[in-house]
Amino acid sequence: MSRPVHPLIPQPARRTTADTPAPAEAPPLSLYVHYPWCVRKCPYCDFNSHAVRAGHDADELQRRYVDALIADLAATAPALAGRRIDTVFFGGGTPSLMHPASLERILDAVARHTALAADAEITLEANPGTFEAERFRGFRAAGANRLSIGIQSFDDAHLAALGRIHDGAEARRAIAIAQQHFDRVNLDLMYALPGQDVAGALADLDTALSFGTEHLSCYHLTLEPNTPFFRHPPALPDDDTAADMQDAIEARLAEAGYEHYETSAFARPGARCRHNLAYWTFADYAGIGAGAHAKLSGGGGVVREMRHKHPQRYLEAAGRGDFVQESRRVTREELPFEFMMNALRLTDGVPAGTFERRTGLPLSTVADRLAAARAAGLLDADEHVLRPTPRGRRFLNELLEIFL
Repeated sequence: MSRPVHPLIPQPARRTTADTPAPAEAPPLSLYVHYPWCVRKCPYCDFNSHAVRAGHDADELQRRYVDALIADLAATAPALAGRRIDTVFFGGGTPSLMHPASLERILDAVARHTALAADAEITLEANPGTFEAERFRGFRAAGANRLSIGIQSFDDAHLAALGRIHDGAEARRAIAIAQQHFDRVNLDLMYALPGQDVAGALADLDTALSFGTEHLSCYHLTLEPNTPFFRHPPALPDDDTAADMQDAIEARLAEAGYEHYETSAFARPGARCRHNLAYWTFADYAGIGAGAHAKLSGGGGVVREMRHKHPQRYLEAAGRGDFVQESRRVTREELPFEFMMNALRLTDGVPAGTFERRTGLPLSTVADRLAAARAAGLLDADEHVLRPTPRGRRFLNELLEIFL
């Protein structure tokens, strides 16, 4: 898992005649690009990723897919006219399996079809085991300026239990190569792994900290439906031990000068991930690629889209110029939960006025639910900010259920 869990909840496409308010102003805009292939799918992964099958011409498949991405972007561009793209995120799968020339083609198309900000944050996900110094020099030259590496652990036994294709030595080598070419590097770690204890979780964290990167993402391993781990669960630490790991990780990172700014994200001052902040502040994002989601605001309200999910179906749809599998307008009743589901992941929350600016609804729409959340000790009492309390951060699902 080399990126934050996507904030969207796919739902069946449907028509609605419900009143759907529009934000008073267009939110900031980002772009997500999905690359669906990886070397091998991990048993805990529920992302839209697929191992490249033996016998396939990988180079030809990549060329066709990049052609489709560019056509998808061109078809999307009219809906983005007049709006600047502040961040671009290449997720997957393993986008670092692309050739640097493919990344350059895509970014050239983004600059050609959209208003890409001169200082845009452009993130590429990568996994150890796919690192070559020359390739990553090429990614930096193509325009990527931030790298997110799916380390997960430095312990060989834990990596084997997770089904990862790299070992601890390859993880360390990958970070060293990344730091030669990128000023901004994020490391993904997981905890509550099969057979792990608190000391083991802190050992992984201390190894990550030794590299001095500005950003760390620390995720609790969860057993997601439709994964091998869900069907055949490994022996995991109990809830109390996992909570002790979380407490120890948060304390160690605070001592090291990292701000815990989102449920699973920690950064040194000034190094927060701008792309993920766009999700969490309910900004807009276009999405291209197999299964990519989009959330766009306009005069008709907030619209959610999903591209055709399976790579082969996406390529077939591209041949027809028909990229969108599902499109629906978010109803007035759904907007409060969708907003809170993202904003309340932030440790500092958001200014209360952000709710109306992003949803088009007055804050009074949820006054009774805000009062209930504050009475339960889950939401800060300051009415000028929508911010979870420490208890609200620990029991986030309980807080969000109030707005569901």
